[in-house]
Amino acid sequence: MKKNKMTAGRFINGALIAILAFICLYPFLNVLAYSVSGYNAVLSGRVTFYPIDFNIEAYKQILGKTQIWQAMRATLLVTFAGTGLSLVLTILAAFALSRKDLPGRKFFTSLILFTMYFSGGMIPTFLVVKWVHLFDTLPALFIPQAINVFNFIVMRTFFRNIPESLEEAARIDGASYMKVLIKMILPLSVPIIATIGLFYAVNYWNTYFDALLYIQKPQYYTLQLRLKGLLFGEDLNNSNANLEGIGTQVMTQSLKMATVAVSTIPILVVYPWLQKYFVKGVMIGSVKG
Repeated sequence: MKKNKMTAGRFINGALIAILAFICLYPFLNVLAYSVSGYNAVLSGRVTFYPIDFNIEAYKQILGKTQIWQAMRATLLVTFAGTGLSLVLTILAAFALSRKDLPGRKFFTSLILFTMYFSGGMIPTFLVVKWVHLFDTLPALFIPQAINVFNFIVMRTFFRNIPESLEEAARIDGASYMKVLIKMILPLSVPIIATIGLFYAVNYWNTYFDALLYIQKPQYYTLQLRLKGLLFGEDLNNSNANLEGIGTQVMTQSLKMATVAVSTIPILVVYPWLQKYFVKGVMIGSVKG
């Protein structure tokens, strides 16, 4: 009887998880289905989570536009440069402020935590970005927000949970703090580095509001800005210019969904490679040491 109860319980849990997973996946499946469905199927509203009358014309139109490739290049540059810079600065700050013998450690930590709750505001930040000549440049999308305070706290907590005896042994052998960090701390911190790196990468990939504020040159538009232009009809004129005989409204809907898919799939591909570190990094880094 006990075995049967366990089997029934597992079946119910599995069914609930499957239903929740489908609910979470349905919007994305719907976007993919719309982007590769035929025009008549889209027009009649028959598309749900699977394509009808398979058609990739929307992707041909999107991927044939040089603006999309420019936006992809700008987004990749911001993502890689921003993630690299943010990881370096966060690691250095977290390691330094995790040392108990650092003079003024509590004071500097308090200053950093203060910015988590209070900021100068949008207009002062905009003026600072313009004053330092970052306006209308891609570095404006990652330098002003190079360190996230929450990520800093998680990484600092992780470093504090590493046994001090390891560092003391290295220091006795004559290792400097930088050598301790590079040779000992970082190899032990792969889970938290991968986790925080994923947080930063997703944030930079999805950057929209900062790009809307600081970017005016079309060649520096990110994917999110291009997507906004497409969704609000600003970039549809050229896309629909040569589509005589095809319903403009239907083609517009397919183009929108195809652009959403193009801007979403790359970051989804990265996640499975870091998934094994994700839970471990967050759980260890969130425990108070």
